[in-house]
Amino acid sequence: MRLVGMLDSPYVRRTAISLRLLGLPFTHESVSVFREFERFHAINPVVKAPSLVCDNGVVLMDSTLIIDYAESLAGRSLMPAQTASRQAALRIVGLALAASEKVVQNFYEHSQRPAGKLHQPWLDRVDAQRESAFALLEAELATRPVPAGEAETGQAELTAAVTWTFSQFMMPGAVDPARHPALVALTAALERLPAFEALPCA
Repeated sequence: MRLVGMLDSPYVRRTAISLRLLGLPFTHESVSVFREFERFHAINPVVKAPSLVCDNGVVLMDSTLIIDYAESLAGRSLMPAQTASRQAALRIVGLALAASEKVVQNFYEHSQRPAGKLHQPWLDRVDAQRESAFALLEAELATRPVPAGEAETGQAELTAAVTWTFSQFMMPGAVDPARHPALVALTAALERLPAFEALPCA
């Protein structure tokens, strides 16, 4: 399998780390949707990262859908099976993905739209949504133990840590670490794991 996309994308990185934790072999192709649009287009005309080129040539898109397929190949899941635990994990993943989305939207507004075309009320709304997502994510993680290692790391912890690293990389200072100690502690622990170190956000 070939995973296409840059690891500075939280969606690409969460997919890559998930594949590694599931023990699935894959090659990573670091292709930018901006700087290498035509190259990406030749792989997937939709030009959406991540894209997974399966062994039979079928191209899958969207990190959550790719991870779902990967789990079917691995015969196991990074999500808990028990209903209440699964609900809690799904809430964390949803909050983390929402936070990532708002960081991405802010970045795109400032990097792709001419300065004179920025709409401040929209930016204020996006930033408020980001703050709410991180605050709720912090509250959820404050009640959970930090995984002891890769075997104990589930999709909820994985996605939350990837999101925090991404936010600090893309918008340093915008999300205050002092207000998110659980996120900081979780991310520090997970970023030391081999799967995370092998697939850095850069």
